[in-house]
Parts: sequence; C-alpha cells; structure tokens
Amino acid sequence: MGLYINIGNDGFRAARNGEYVDKSALIEFVNNSLNSERQFMCVSRARRFGKSMAAKMLNAYYDHSCQSAELFQDLKITKSLSFQQHLNKYPVLYVDMTNFITRYRNSGDVVKHIQADILTELKEAYPNVKLGLKDDLLSALYAIVQQAEPSKFIMIVDEWDALLRESDSSQSVGENYVDFLRLLFKSGNSLSVFAGVYMTGILPIKKYKTQSALNNFEEYTMISPGEMAACFGFTDEEVSALCAHNGVDKEQIKIWYDGYRIGGQESIYNPLSVIRAIRRRYCESYWSNTGTYETLSNYIKMNYEGLKDDVIKLLAGEKCIVNTKNFQNDINVINSKNDVFTALIHLGYLSYNRDTNECYIPNKEIYLEFENAVEDTGWAVVSDALKQSELLLQWTINGEADRVAEAIDRIHSDNTSILQYNNENSLACVLALAFYAAKNKYVTIRELPTGKGFADLVLVPRRDVNLPALVLELKYNNKAETAINQIKDKHYTDSLSDYFGDIVLVGINYNKRTKRHQCEIERITKISPAVDKSVPSSNKKVSPVQETNVPSSDMVALVVNQCFPGATTTRKNKLTTVISELLKTDLSTSEMMLLLNEKNRTRLRKDIINLLQERDWITKTVLDNLTTPNQKYKLTETAWQQIKQYCSETNK
Repeated sequence: MGLYINIGNDGFRAARNGEYVDKSALIEFVNNSLNSERQFMCVSRARRFGKSMAAKMLNAYYDHSCQSAELFQDLKITKSLSFQQHLNKYPVLYVDMTNFITRYRNSGDVVKHIQADILTELKEAYPNVKLGLKDDLLSALYAIVQQAEPSKFIMIVDEWDALLRESDSSQSVGENYVDFLRLLFKSGNSLSVFAGVYMTGILPIKKYKTQSALNNFEEYTMISPGEMAACFGFTDEEVSALCAHNGVDKEQIKIWYDGYRIGGQESIYNPLSVIRAIRRRYCESYWSNTGTYETLSNYIKMNYEGLKDDVIKLLAGEKCIVNTKNFQNDINVINSKNDVFTALIHLGYLSYNRDTNECYIPNKEIYLEFENAVEDTGWAVVSDALKQSELLLQWTINGEADRVAEAIDRIHSDNTSILQYNNENSLACVLALAFYAAKNKYVTIRELPTGKGFADLVLVPRRDVNLPALVLELKYNNKAETAINQIKDKHYTDSLSDYFGDIVLVGINYNKRTKRHQCEIERITKISPAVDKSVPSSNKKVSPVQETNVPSSDMVALVVNQCFPGATTTRKNKLTTVISELLKTDLSTSEMMLLLNEKNRTRLRKDIINLLQERDWITKTVLDNLTTPNQKYKLTETAWQQIKQYCSETNK
C-alpha cells in the first residue's frame, strides 16, 4: 500500500463508519464506461459536493490490493450484474493534486515533482519491471502493464484543477500541467495503459479557444451533468431519510441548503452542510469554510457592464439570463459578466436552469455569503438596504403605510444608479430587495396565479411562523388605492385558499414625476369554515377540492412553485393550467401521459410526468409543507385521497 499506487480502502471505510448516503450507483456508470470510448471521464462539482468521497469509493471498489466486498454489501451497487465482475480487480493509481500544491507550491515546477514522485513509487512497487532512466509516467505504466500486471490501470485524479485554481504559478506552469495531462491521457499508448480514468474537480477541463484541452474526455458538470446529476449532492428523498432518521426538522434544512438544480434533478442539497447541520442540530452557513469567499467578493465587484445591476437582482430573488458557452473554464480568465456568473455556477454560488438559461441564488446559506460579499465590496447603500429590510417588514405588518413609503423612497433613491425604474416589474425588483429579510420567515412568490390575474408578490408564512400572510400589488404612475382595489376586485387572496388567518394587503405606487412612493395597507382575516361555522357564507372560502372532488388549481400552483422553483413564470402557469385540467378528468396517470404525448407538449410533458411520478416528493414535501400543527395550511382529506390515488396508480 503506497501513497499513490493501490492505496487501499481505508478512506471509504472511514466514510462508512459515519453518516453515509448511498451514492454507489456511480460505480455502475463507471463500470459501463471501462475499456470503451467513454473510458476517460471528468466530473466537476462545487466544493463539498461529495467529489472526494466518490473518488475514495471508486478506489475501494477497484483496488486489487484490498478486499472491499463488506463495505458495499448493503449498497445499491450489489444489485448490479457488473458488481462482482470488477470488484477489486485492477491496479489503481490514485492522485490528489492538492497534496502536490501543499508540498511543492514554491518549488517552481510542480509538474516535474508530480511525475517524479509517482515514478519513484512505481519503481518501488514493481522492482522487477525494467524502466528506463528517462521514462515518463506513461512509458513506465505501459512497461508495468506489459511485464507485471494482468490488467490495465484505473487512474483516479482528485481535484484535477487544483493547480490551475490555487497555485500562485505562472501561466507557463499551468500550460505545462495541461501538456502533462495530454501526454498521459491522449498518447498512442494511453488506451493500452488505462481501463478507465476518472478525474474530478471544481472546474471543467480548461478550454483553449472553443475546444477542451482534453477533448477525448466525457465531461459531467454543474451545467451539463448528464446521467450523473443525482450522483453528487443530496436529493430531496435522501435528505428526507436523513432527517427522519436523526429527528431533524427537514423544512429548515431545505431553506438553508436546498435549491441547486443540476440537470434533471430540480432539488439538490449541499451535502456537507446538511451533514454538519444534522450533526450539530443547528443550521448556519458552513460555506465560509470552503475557502472561496474571497473569490465571490472579487468577482461581484468586477467592472463589467450590467454585473452590479444583476447581482442586486439576484439578491432580490430574481433570476438572470446567463450565456455559459464562452467561459474558458479558468477562474483566472474572466472576460465578461457571463463569465462571472458561469464561474459562480461552477463554484456553487449560483444555481442554473439549463432549460431557461437562468441563474439564481439557491438557498439561505448562499444568500448570507452574498450579503457578506456585498458588504465587502463597499456597496454601502445596498448593504444598508438589506439590514433595514427587517424594520420595513415590521412596519408593513403593523400597517404603518407612511413609514413603508418613506423607507422604499430611501432604498430607491440610494440605488438609483443600480436599479432604474421603467415599469412595474422594475418596481417589483426593488420591492423584493426592500423585503429581503422576509426570506427568513416567508416563502416569497412572484406573480402567483389567481382566479382573475396574477398577484405581484405574495409572502406566505413558513411553518411555525406566527405572522400574517402578505399580498402586494404594485402600480407605476397610478394610485396605491387602485392597487388595493385590484387585490380585492380580482380576489387575489384566493391564491391563499388553503391559508386561514390574517392577510395584510399592500398597495404601492411609484409616481414618476414626483419620484415618490405611496402606500396603502389593509388587514383582513380569513376564517376557516371548519373552525367557525357562524361566519356568514359570503365570507367563507369553500375549497374547489370539496366541490369538484379534485385538488384545486391554487393547490396545484403551490405544488408547481415548490416542485419547479427554477421554471419561468409563464412555464409555471402553463403547468398549473394543464395539470389542473387533467386532474379534473377520470384518467389514470398512464392515460394522462398518453394524452400528453398525443398533444405533443414536448417541454411540458417532461415536467408533468416528473410531477406525477414524484411519489416521495408528494408524500413528504406536500404533506410536510401544506399540513402544519396549527392548521394554517390545510390539505383537505378529499385532496389527500386524490393524491394518494395518483401515487398508487403511478406505483403500479
């Protein structure tokens, strides 16, 4: 057992002795790639997303110097036909590039030391193999395969990009490193030496112009994860199981660490933070220990056109369009706002929806990192607005309309150079920034569909938060009173058909001529018919579920908002409409899918099928979030039976 050759299974054994989530499906994928045109692969994910854990698992599985069957006996991979075929059958070369940076950072030629150290160990491990004095690493491995090993090598490179990211080396050293990798993996003998190569890091393989430096590698990234979308990070189902096993409130874990959309996986959690929060029984930002805070701060204060505006929009909960195609996969080569956002996606500071090409801040943990970075940039007026938002929220709940208007005036005035008002949508962005603190206590929904239109902003209290709901309507060059009347006339509070309690109606208007805001605030109370039967029928809200025996469209809208947080408003509305209409029929789930195929709703079909098939999401997330101890969100028995019926049909 050495430092690089056949290092054994101790690393994975230590992982199995702790809180372990089964990610062994990755092994079957790698098995199917061995000795094929896909045998060279590179997986890039943000820090603390389980990359090194996966590398240790692969090493334990393939390394022929140890016996690892017991470590996998209760994992999914044992059900695969390929499990026994490749278990502990290969010589494995395992290299963690961060070790070389630590050891040789100031040596002037890290690449030379990488090759020399590995060659030294190879000579010790294979003393009977004749190696030339000037043999490079590939030549030495080729001689070993020809003379001593019955099978080709598996090579695992952890943190492959560390030299490019973290060293203080010159550009020439980076180029030497890439040339070293090319010689090792793209030479004539590479296929004769390696049965498979698995590299992992934060960044995809560096591009030169538009081509990858190692174009024979299959890449699986934060932006384009392919079949490996669920192999890194924790899925919603996995977090539900962890929380149930440890008696931890999943809702808080979700608020803090969920929100990454990776390929077809629309709910991925930061695994390190989840484990730490469960272990310590406390949610906070564990991101600051990853060492990338300085990078975030440096990036967002770069002087690229539109960057500052979009960072503020992201803080306000907005999504921003990003073109990820031109990024050179090098955090030291940033040429535009798009490069900044693409780098932040790979680093894990932003989530990315590949269907809409939009990026957004995924969760509370990352929001806090952005807050810290904004404060460090010197954007004092933005930082102050974030700090004052808690006070603004309290004034709104208390009905202090004049104070609310004055506070929004200040926020707008201070940030005029960043956010220009052009219409009600621009006003909505400033309002979202102004109510930034509400994220801790409310679920904020932009343009929630209602019976006769769209409520601009709806803030629904989170579970166990004893605060009223808020419905905000925004006007531009109109009247605040008109906004309040629109909330009432168009029954915007109907969007909260499953919520009973106080609702604060907020009408806000911006007068372009005076550059001032006006605010009107009213409070109403929705009383559950089940709680107070003495309320006149005109004040009761009867759920459509009880009238039609199917979940209401408002219920579907809430489900869609939760299940597809990265979708555009237009797409969510289409999903809500189509699903609501389908649920009114007597069709089975399979019949619904056939109908969707016949109508050729290509993009919608995929999302609807996902929604219908997500049985665990329905049973856990819907029930957890819409049924609470104080019955603020009430899922009727009829609706629940209907959902269970669809679950049962899908399961069959």
